[in-house]
Formats: sequence, C-alpha cells, structure tokens
Amino acid sequence: MPMPMLHSIHVHPVKALRGRQLPQAVVEPWGLAGDRRWALIDESGKVVTQREQPRLALATAETLPDGGVRVSASGRDELIVEVPEPFGTTIAKWSGEKIETVPAGSGASEWFSAYLGERVTLVHLDDPSHRRPIEPPFGRPGETVSLADGFPLLLTTLASLRSLNSLIAQGDHPHEAPLPMNRFRPNVVVSGTAPWDEDDWERVAIGEVEFRVAKMCGRCVVTTTDQETAERGKEPLRTLGRHRRIDGRLIFGQNLVPLTPGTIRVGDPVVVLA
Repeated sequence: MPMPMLHSIHVHPVKALRGRQLPQAVVEPWGLAGDRRWALIDESGKVVTQREQPRLALATAETLPDGGVRVSASGRDELIVEVPEPFGTTIAKWSGEKIETVPAGSGASEWFSAYLGERVTLVHLDDPSHRRPIEPPFGRPGETVSLADGFPLLLTTLASLRSLNSLIAQGDHPHEAPLPMNRFRPNVVVSGTAPWDEDDWERVAIGEVEFRVAKMCGRCVVTTTDQETAERGKEPLRTLGRHRRIDGRLIFGQNLVPLTPGTIRVGDPVVVLA
C-alpha cells in the first residue's frame, strides 16, 4: 500500500457555502486560515446552514487578501464584502452556544436575504483566538474554533469514501452511488490508507503540522444534499445507519485540533503518530 499523503485541501470561507480547493493552507490554532470565519444568522440569531437552506450549496465564497469575501451565485451580481469594523457585536446562536460576532454591512445581508427568500444577516468572527472555546470534554484549556460545526478541521480519506460508496451500491438506493467527497465538506482529504484506518488515529502529522484527533465526526442531513444541484436524497445516511453507527452517531471522518502551527501542502506525507 502507498504511504498516506494529503490528497486535497478545502476551505469554506462562509459557513454552509461552497468552498474552494487550495494547493496549500496556513494552519491556525482554530482551523485553516480563512475557513468558516463568516456565517449567516436568521432574525432570531440562529446560524443558518444547509440543514435549513440547501440552496446555500449553490453559492460560492472566496477569501480575499484583506480577509473579506467574494460571493457569487448563478443569476446574481457578484458580492464583495469587506471585514467589518468591530464597533458593534451580534450574538450568533449555534447548537446551544452563543457566539459573539460582528455584522457585515446591510448590502451583504440584503444580497443573501434576496437569494434565500428569508431575512438573514451576514456576520464575521473577528477574533477566533478567544470568541469560541472548543466544547468540553473534547476541547482543552485555551483551544478555540472558528464558526465550524465544532472543531478546527475535518479529515476524511479516499479509501473510506470508496468503501462507503461500495456499501451504498449494495443497498436500497444504489442509484445514488457514487457520492463525491464534497458531500462531507472536509478540510483535508487523505489518500493511501486502508478503509476506516482513521477510526484508530489519535495523533497525526500532515507535513510540518501535528494534530490531535479529538472526536469522530457524526453526520447530518447536509450529507444527503447534492452540492451541485441542492437536491436531497437518502444517502449516505441510510448506509451509515446500517454500517457506521458508533455510540449512536453516524460516523464519517475525524475532527482534528492543531497542536503546532505551520503550512500544509497537497502531497505532504501523513504520518500516524499515535
């Protein structure tokens, strides 16, 4: 078997929007640079994701050099948003958490409100170094996260996806296979492993950066959303429910927390340290 290596890197500047594949990325304590620093909230302050609005998959966000974002979607004028000045804050509510964020300008919120057909506000996480601690008991003192679901990075492997697609092809909805990796919205994708090897990893190095594996990733309805059409199917949740139910959760991928800073690059070796 070939040695494990970093196959691809993915950054999603605005939570729930389509991201971009990069040849390299700086690893910050709270995640990849530029990853999920922006999000949409509804009128109650609740973070809006593809769980409620699958059409978010059809809008693309790109980080600009100054930290702002460029957003595009078919049939709409391009939107450019600058990083807002932290003069006022807005509470974003996410899975019982209350996260202090900074609202973007009214033009950005109007663009997204018209796109989704509901009133939403675009917000920015101005200082991830202290705004949002990783949820205990999985986070250690001082560890923080951006606006990702719960952890700085999500790792998946090509071998496990191939295995999952094989199981889907043998199940009740074989026409939905094969699923692409973008259904799982990872940050880093690893090649050169056996299927499900990552279940047993506790600490890994990707190039010059070390990570601890904090928790297996439980999957939700977003994985059933076609990222090219925003249409929903039954898979992979049906098959994960049959074959990958661990401690009551449907598992695909591993959540990582950086232990050292640095830059990761496509082609970097991936070494299991523990």
